[in-house]
Amino acid sequence: MVKLRFVGHYLRTMMNEEMRTFITLALKEDLGRGDVTSESSVPKDLVQKGYILAKEDGVVAGVEVAKEVFKQFDDNVRFTVLKNDGERVVFGDVVIELEGLARSILSSERLALNFMQRMSGIATRTDHIVKSLEGTPTKVLDTRKTTPGLRYFEKWAVKIGGGVNHRMGLFDMILLKDNHVDYAGNMEAAIKTVSEYLEKRDSKEKKLPLVIETRSFQEIEDAIAGSEKSGITIERILLDNFSPDKVSEAVEKYAHLVTLEASGGITPDNVREYGDAGVDFVSMGYLTHSVKSLDLSLKSTPHV
Repeated sequence: MVKLRFVGHYLRTMMNEEMRTFITLALKEDLGRGDVTSESSVPKDLVQKGYILAKEDGVVAGVEVAKEVFKQFDDNVRFTVLKNDGERVVFGDVVIELEGLARSILSSERLALNFMQRMSGIATRTDHIVKSLEGTPTKVLDTRKTTPGLRYFEKWAVKIGGGVNHRMGLFDMILLKDNHVDYAGNMEAAIKTVSEYLEKRDSKEKKLPLVIETRSFQEIEDAIAGSEKSGITIERILLDNFSPDKVSEAVEKYAHLVTLEASGGITPDNVREYGDAGVDFVSMGYLTHSVKSLDLSLKSTPHV
């Protein structure tokens, strides 16, 4: 199984071997035995230019991924970046200029665009939320509601859009959610078991942060009491499906003790209310789970 490297909970914004491997597999999926359309219709030695254009306004993401796609297929394709990851584009902007064998450009374009369109859609959506929270102390977190196999790329896009990455997977954070607490019996029992687990871990292993989801003020009290009794530090308490008013109350009572995150039922329409409540983080599956791709297209001329 391929493991994704990470630094804390935050992804490195650079191409790594795991990403290259995934792109290799994606190219294999698309090409199969070869691009029969291009091979049958375009002269083998024909050199042409191509232009990746923005067909709507947004934030670009996935440029480095697209570059790797073309590089893996044909390293001789010249790849000129006119709009970098994180830059805003408007309709008609040229994002990338390509020059090389026409067959290579045609055979690589769809995969490159698939990555860029989805990542740019996520970056654009994240940028919108970040701007909605301007003037508040609140940062926006992503979730594990990602496309299977594409999590690394989608979380990278969140970062490009100005968001913050939550845990990468089940391996880099202990997040006690409602079902964990219910199965364990109660909050104190769950925290006690976590404390015992951490004590048994090899001291050379990376220290795992602990985040606890709470459904009520009583559970917040229980979590704080359980951590004090077990001698374990809570990195963040998650306020699950709290209204903005309840979040404001929790901030007033507990913000001096622990970092607070609001989650559940947070939308673009109400996210500002949570920011105004003063919570440290909001986590939103909305950033990735049903995103609309940004419209990008490859054309033979630099005009839409």
